[in-house]
Parts: sequence; structure tokens; C-alpha cells
Amino acid sequence: MKKLPLIVCLLLLTVGMAEAQIRLGQSRFATQRPTNILDLDYSKPKKFRIAEIQAVGLSTLDETAIISLAGLRVDDEISVPGDAISSALKKLWAQGIIGDVKILVTKIEGDDIYLLLELTERPRFSRVEFTGINKTQEGELKDKVSIRGRVVRDDVLNNSQRKIKAYFVDKGYLNTEVKVVQERDTTLPNSVKLRFNVDKGTKVRINEIKIAGNDNIPANKIKKKLKGTKEHPRFYIFKDLVSRITNTTPRTAGEAISYRNPVTEEQIKEYINKNFKLNFFNGSKFVRSDYREDKEKVIAFYNSRGYRDAVITRDSVYNYDANRINLDIDIEEGRQYYYRNLTFSGNYIYDSDQLQAKLGIFKGDIYNKEKLDKRLNYDPQRGDDVSSLYQDDGYLFFTIDPVEVNIAGDSIDIELRIFEGPQVTVNSVSIEGNERTSDHVVMREIRILPGQKFNRSMLVRTIRELSQIGYFNPENIEPDMRPNFEDATVDIVFKLEERPNDQIELSGGWGGLFRFVGTVGLTFNNFSIKNIRDFSKWRPLPVGDGQKVALRVQANGRSFQNYSISFTEPWFGGKKPNALSVGFNHSVQRQIDMWNRQNFGADMGSFKITGVNVGLAKRVTWPDDYFQVSNSLQFQVYDFDRYGNFFGLTYNTGTARSIALNTTIARNNIDNPIYPRFGSNIILSSTLTPPYTSMNRSINRESPDEVKYQWLEYHKWMFDASLYTPLFGSNKLVFSARTHLGFVGSYGNRIGIIPLERFVLGGDGMNMMNFALGQEIIGLRGYENQSITPGRDFRGQPGAPVPYGGVVYNKHVMEVRFLVSPNPSATIFLLGFAEAGNNWGNYAEYNPYDLKKSAGFGARIFMPAFGLLGIDWGYGFDEVPSIANPNPGRSGGMFHFTIGQQFR
Repeated sequence: MKKLPLIVCLLLLTVGMAEAQIRLGQSRFATQRPTNILDLDYSKPKKFRIAEIQAVGLSTLDETAIISLAGLRVDDEISVPGDAISSALKKLWAQGIIGDVKILVTKIEGDDIYLLLELTERPRFSRVEFTGINKTQEGELKDKVSIRGRVVRDDVLNNSQRKIKAYFVDKGYLNTEVKVVQERDTTLPNSVKLRFNVDKGTKVRINEIKIAGNDNIPANKIKKKLKGTKEHPRFYIFKDLVSRITNTTPRTAGEAISYRNPVTEEQIKEYINKNFKLNFFNGSKFVRSDYREDKEKVIAFYNSRGYRDAVITRDSVYNYDANRINLDIDIEEGRQYYYRNLTFSGNYIYDSDQLQAKLGIFKGDIYNKEKLDKRLNYDPQRGDDVSSLYQDDGYLFFTIDPVEVNIAGDSIDIELRIFEGPQVTVNSVSIEGNERTSDHVVMREIRILPGQKFNRSMLVRTIRELSQIGYFNPENIEPDMRPNFEDATVDIVFKLEERPNDQIELSGGWGGLFRFVGTVGLTFNNFSIKNIRDFSKWRPLPVGDGQKVALRVQANGRSFQNYSISFTEPWFGGKKPNALSVGFNHSVQRQIDMWNRQNFGADMGSFKITGVNVGLAKRVTWPDDYFQVSNSLQFQVYDFDRYGNFFGLTYNTGTARSIALNTTIARNNIDNPIYPRFGSNIILSSTLTPPYTSMNRSINRESPDEVKYQWLEYHKWMFDASLYTPLFGSNKLVFSARTHLGFVGSYGNRIGIIPLERFVLGGDGMNMMNFALGQEIIGLRGYENQSITPGRDFRGQPGAPVPYGGVVYNKHVMEVRFLVSPNPSATIFLLGFAEAGNNWGNYAEYNPYDLKKSAGFGARIFMPAFGLLGIDWGYGFDEVPSIANPNPGRSGGMFHFTIGQQFR
């Protein structure tokens, strides 16, 4: 055998010794290199004491917190391999903040083991960006997709994508696509930027809704019940006629109507419905949640017509083209049912005949579950139901349960099972949420009081009264009922939401020669004289006692100024609702020389009115407690200084005075002063001066105007009535009908009707360009301001002065209103109107059927700080002379702007 070189022998010896050491170390679990515990042999576990635990790979997480989450602690005894290690791995993974984790053994000394947690953190989202959407949508989505600072996980990304898509689907974008892009954010450690690329596509509209199985109810009536699911407008008639001319073969079975063959009424309706649809005021986007609710409304509608078994057997949504879908709804109507026997059980206080009369449903009536429920429990339209009979007499716990006890053919027997319960007394009444308004101001409007029997009508009336005072949001007045059956008592807490109701009126500009043009007005509707010394109640002025202070300055440069101040105490004396009001008003109107160059801009004359008034209003309880009677005494001075014959006076310098007593009888039971939904407001007022000519027989028609009108003698009568009714059971769609009448007369014929205090009709009712004094300004949309006013001599012919203004006017208005936003900070509604009116200079010409007609549409927005602002477009249908053009002609279309509640 050949001997190996010495160097080779030494190398072999070194390798052999190293292998021996490794085997020895492995056999004792002693190693200096980290070993993954999962790689160890599970068939030979051994117990160790944890001597040390460390964690590496963390950039934002706290090491101590992560070790604690793992559930491993120093001095714990564990088996290696064993369940403690597996459990620690599961706990760390479950947190969702770790991307990768290994538990390594760095050293083993005897029974001590040293562990190392080798971790990889998941990155976190630093910020979110959007592309393909506008700023408004981006702001709303950032609130919905709030993931900043969260760990990057697939479920978070998927959930965010779903929210974004659902947001646009609700807006009608059914084909929205959302892609997610992650980018490393170098400005922050272990962070990524997230960008959502949104492709909304186009809105998906509803092309057509096809109803099948409706043998007894027309499809158009069913579609009206789909409030949130409407068809897109279409007008295919001309297109269809052209197609029929060029192609005599019908395209579809639905279009198989020939001019040569007789057609039925149903075929005509079907043809019109298919080819003609005007739906400009309703959206036609498809929203699944609205569609689900609408299907329930369809079944409820069938139930109200007696079809209690009606069901939707099938419905499908499918594409018509890229941007439109069709809906198919199959209905199984079932048979129509009728009431047969209606019997009451459990009633001891009222007999069955009394309850039957209140119910108002009789044998043979069509079965109507919705109507039955209203007549039993609460009918908001009538307010007179079976429950009111009991609950107005204190039986708060009263319940009535209609049970179908027998169905025979198309007839249903109903047993109305009654639990009357004890008569309940009101234990306490309290209020919450009135941060600005004093408790006594709220409590004096409450009609249901402690110690009285519970009365539902008084509870509803209280809600209305709290709505009417204007300090609280009427949409959120909630009575919290806390009954106690054992004591037969109830505690009532009225939860209120204050809303600002002080108003600022600001409008202005610079009119050159006329200088400042505009209005500054301040109205404090919840003022408190008592709190003037208590600066803690100043917000920014003393508030809380429900008093009203109004200050207003209005100017059109030097040509017109008006200054007014008024104060109202609604509960004068503090014990009864007697409203005391005092006011002062001063107005001046000047004639400015616009034609003489040498005297350009000089005052040519003026007309001033200065007046004071004091009034007292009182609520009365007859004929019912919605009535109020008010009386006011007014003193006014009319000062003419070279004013010309504008009013038909023969003198242009002089003074007239008047003392007048105004009496007003009003009944108001509307539910909301800003957007009434139901109720009425009726006002009859008379203004009477003393009959001076009866006391001074020397005054007659031949007397100089300076003598005849030194003290004004007249009587004026005004009647205003408004009625509000919700349409189709909706709280948003309301019909309003109004009538306004005015008459001015004299005491006999000694001097006739005075030229002042007459009616001026036409326009927006604000008279912004000509601030006329001593007149009653009435609006009539669709016509120019003052255009329907007797006494304006457009021809310019010489002759005796003609009194300016009418002595009798009539005006009638019909409006349909739609509430867009009930938000108390900005209540918005749209309206369409038709109105007619006229103004006559004497009673011989008075003809209540000769009216100037107009129609149009508009919008109103109420903001507490500025009041009610409005814009209308009206079209006048009748010929009237215009101020700019003396030749009669149709008024045509024009815009009108209004500020404040224009009642007349």
C-alpha cells in the first residue's frame, strides 16, 4: 500500500474531528446557529426552561408587545418541539399584522433554551388616492374607505373595493370597475400608498318595466307604486310610425297594431305605454335596495285593493343595451276579498256600535289591510280612529288586534280583540335639548300636563305647537313615553333639537345718483329682556324668553328710505297667551329730478309716513282652540311736500292723518310653518277708522282734498285662506290651494273711497323698484310689478287726477309642492303653480270671473339666518298694459324673486 502524503493525512484528521463535534452538538441540542424549531424531530420532544426571548425584523411594532402576544414568557417550561410553540405561531398569525414569522433556537445550555422570533411586518397604508372621480365623490369615499394606518391585507382591499363599487351602484353606475394599485411610500417606514382607479362607466337607466299577471289592476297604476324605480323617458311614436310605413311587418308582438284592423282600448294603452313615457321629474337609475322596497309596496298596494294573497312570483333584471336594463315582474293576484262580519270582543267601556261607527268599515267593503290598520290605530289624515276613542280618555295601554277568524270564498270574518287596560294619569312632563330656550317658554306650549288623564290628541297638539314656535326642528320633536302599568301612570319626555331662528336680511349695492341701494334687517325671534343683565345668556344677544325684536332699514338711495322697529311679547303677563306688540315705522319717498340738467338730481318733492301701533292678540277656545283674535290701534301721519298728484289728489303739499282699529280673526292648524303638509290657515281682518264725515256734516265731495282727507276715513276688509293636503299619502308632495280677497270702502257717499290704502297688483309682491307707500302690495306672478293696477294713465292725456290703486281685488292660487330637503339648516322645496287675479278701481266694474291668469314653476329655500328665499318663472296668459309699453299685450314669461313668506 502506497503511503499518503503528510498534508493529506492532516486534512483528513481535521475534517473527521469537525464531523464528530457536529454530531455531538446535535445530539445534545447544542448549536450556535439559529435552528427553526419546526425542523426539529417531533418524535423526540424535550422539556426546556425559556431563558431568553428576542424578536427581530420589526420596524414599527414594539418588541415587548409582540413577545407578549405570542404567549411565551421567560421562565416558562415548554416542550421542544411542542404545543406551546405551535400556539405561539397561531397567535402571531391571528393578529394579521405579521407577514412572516419563524421561531428559532439560538442557543441551548443544559435545560435552558434561547428563542428568537424572526418576524416580517406587513406594510401599512400611508394614504389613499382616487382617480376617475370628482372631488365631492372623493371626499365621500374617503369617509367610507377609512384604511389609513391599517395593515395591508387582502380582506381590507377587497372590502374597500366592494364599498366603492356599492357607492356608485347606488347612484346608478351598475358597471363600475375598481382597480387597486399599491406603491411603496418612501416617506414613511414600511408603508405603501394605495390608489383606487375607478371607472364609473355611464349610468344604467331603466328602459322598460314589464308587468305580467296583472289581470285586474292596470300596469300604469302598479308602476306608480314603484316610487324609486322609474322608467327612462321615451318618445318612440314617430320612429314607430316611420317604421310601420317602411315595413308593414310588425317587429314584435307588442307592436302588432295595424291601422286596417280595429284595436281594443287595452291595445291602445299598451302601445302608448311602450312608445310614450314622460318622466322628466323622476330619476330612472336602478338601485337594488329601492327596488326591493318597491316590490313590497306593490304587494301592499294589492292588499289595499282586497288582494290579500297577491305575490310576486318572479322578477328578473336583464340588459336591454350597454346602458339600459329591463325589468320583468310577474304577479299572481289571487282573488279579491271582502269584509263579511266584523265583531268586537273584550270591549266593556264602549259598546260595539260606537266602535263600529269609529271604525268606518262595514260589511261588503273591499278588504283593505292598510286602511283597517289606520282606522284601528292611527289615521294621520283624519285623526279620528278607534284608538283615539280610548287613548283620548286615558287608556294608554289600549290595544286592538284584528284576527281573521274565517275565510269563506271571497269573504273574510274579522274578530277585533280588544285589551282596554287601566286609565292612565300623566305623572310628569319634562323637556330635553332646549339649550337656548328657557324651560317656561317650552312648557307653556305643552297641552298635556301632570295630573291629567293621558290624552293622545293633546300629545299630538303639543308636538304641533312646539313646531309652530319656530325654535326647534319640527322633524325631530319626539315624545319619549315611559309608562308604568302597575301605577297606571306615564312619564313624558319631549326630546327637542334647537335650531337657529334669528334672521339677518342683507342686500345692497351702490346706485350712483341714488347712492346706497339695499336692505339691512335683523330679527331676533327668541329675545329676552329679562336676561339683558345676565351676560351668560347672550348668544350673541340675550335669548331664551321667546320675545321678538325686529329692526329693519331699507333704502333706494335718496329716493326711498324706510326705518322700522317692533317688539312682541307672546305671553304678556306670563300667565296667558296674550301677545302684546308695539312698533314704530318711518318711511320717506322722494321724487328726484332726472330730466333738468341744471337741476339734475335735486329733490322735487317727498311723501312721508310716520306711524306707531300697539296690539294685543289672544287665543280663544271657541269655536275651537285653533282660533286667535287680535286687536291693534294704529296712528299714522301722511306728509306730502310738493309730491304731485300720484295718488289722484288735487294738492301736492299737505298732511293727512289716520287712526285705525284693526281686528283680525285667524284660525291656523297647519303642521309646519315652513313646509306645511296638511291643515289650513284662515285669516279675516278689518281695518276701521272713525266716520269723521258723520261728525262733521260740512265735509262732502265738493270740499277741497286738504279738508276731505285731513283725517282719512275708510274701512278695509281682507280675507286670506290657505289649505294644504298631502298627495298620494306622501309627506313630500303637497297640494296647496289659496284664496285672497280685499275690499276698501267708505261710510256712505259723502266723500267716496279715499285715494290711499288701495291695492296694487302684479309681479312678485315686493315692489323692489318702486317703493310705494300708503298702498297694499299684492303679487301675481307672470306679470310685471303693479301692471294690474287701476289709475295708471299710460296715454298721458290731460284731465282730472285718477286715484291710483284698486278698491277690490281677488286672487286665487293652486300649487303643487315637492320637498327636496327637510334639513332645518336649509329647507328646500320645488313648486308648480297656476294662479289668477284682478284688481278693480270701482265696484261698478267688479267682476269676480274676469281674472288675469298665469302659470309657472319655482323653488324656495329656507335658511334660518336669512328667512325664506324664492325664485319663480311665471307666464302671463292675458293682455295687460305694461309699465314700459302702454299698448296692451300678453305678459309672457318672466322671473320673480321673493324674500320672506309671501302670503298674499
